[in-house]
Amino acid sequence: MFLFKKRDSGRAMTIKRLYGAIVAQAREPIFYREMGVPDTVEGRFDFLVLHMHLVNERLVATGEAGIALGQELLDHFFEDMDASLREIGIGDLKVPKEMRTLAQAYLGRSALYGQTIAKGDNAALGAAIARNILGKEDAASAAPLASYAIETTHALNKRSLEQFLAGELEFPAPKEVAANAE
Repeated sequence: MFLFKKRDSGRAMTIKRLYGAIVAQAREPIFYREMGVPDTVEGRFDFLVLHMHLVNERLVATGEAGIALGQELLDHFFEDMDASLREIGIGDLKVPKEMRTLAQAYLGRSALYGQTIAKGDNAALGAAIARNILGKEDAASAAPLASYAIETTHALNKRSLEQFLAGELEFPAPKEVAANAE
């Protein structure tokens, strides 16, 4: 008898492929070397949150199947965060509190990014990215990242639900977006 529901292995592979693509993109060195994302645990987390938000927003827009896939992707993200906390030595008793903090951070940032992108408010998006990812108050310092987020939104909106369900995910090349933002 199984106490926990097992995931469909094909679906689990899809989730791993999507999440792997998101993590790989969020770790691209150009973001850290040339676009100011701090190469710290917090900087990496916040930049990963931006990518998770952008992908999940697209999935939600595709309907029920996309919402379900997005939820599974978020579950995987938080499972990875839980494992990461344990790996860096956070004790079992502190992990739930830290996970609540991470979940609140994700929800707050995601809501803010969603609102600013939906309104087409690049200045507000830049300010949010500057504050949340770069740790600065200067929205202009985040202009390349804001342009990247907008470009990524456009690129993801061109992808079909079927492509996501197949585990196919491509992001715009950050170097090209950075060059266009200058």
